[in-house]
Amino acid sequence: MKTKKTCLLVALALAAVPAAAAFRCVDEKGRTHIGDTPPPGCANVVMEEVTRGGIVLRKIEPSLTEDQVKARQEAEEKQRIADKAAAEQKRKDTALLSTYANEKEFDVARDRNIEPLKARISQQQDRLKEIDKRVKVVKEEMEFYTAGKKKSSSKKDDTPAAMTAELERLADEKKSIAATIVAQEKEITETRTKFDEDKRRWVALKNPGKSATPAKSAEPAKSAEAKK
Repeated sequence: MKTKKTCLLVALALAAVPAAAAFRCVDEKGRTHIGDTPPPGCANVVMEEVTRGGIVLRKIEPSLTEDQVKARQEAEEKQRIADKAAAEQKRKDTALLSTYANEKEFDVARDRNIEPLKARISQQQDRLKEIDKRVKVVKEEMEFYTAGKKKSSSKKDDTPAAMTAELERLADEKKSIAATIVAQEKEITETRTKFDEDKRRWVALKNPGKSATPAKSAEPAKSAEAKK
């Protein structure tokens, strides 16, 4: 009786143990590989772990090569950047639609941003004229001084250092102002371009297929110094 009970317990224990699993796959050439351990032919394809009865327990993705890992990382990074750009564009579009009610408001805002720059350019151009006048006066004084020295002495010209230093200072200031004017004229162009692009985008969002009305605005003032 005891022996029969022991055999029954062993049989039940064996029945409770699941059948050993196997591994199988279909390689790149369409050949099927099966083994108690992962077959070498399954290294580069998806492999399945199955029971002896053919039930799929799980799928095992192939190990990636270094190049494949790098390619995947690059693809993921590119997608991340694209998603970030799309989110930023959506934010800008929402801001455009909530800020402007019609096309004319873009022109008003653009001119409001440009006017201070044009005013500063005008002031700097006036300063350039003052510098030119002062340079003329100093040069005339130097010529008068030099002429007087030549009449009274045969020594080498000894123009006062103060006059020479002032001319150098005026030349440096004139150069600096001219560079500032060029930078501000560039800023005006960039501001105009930005508002025109925003207006075209706004129109496209509001009325797909419609083009924005071309803006009529004065060209930025060009300084005489910049033209030279």
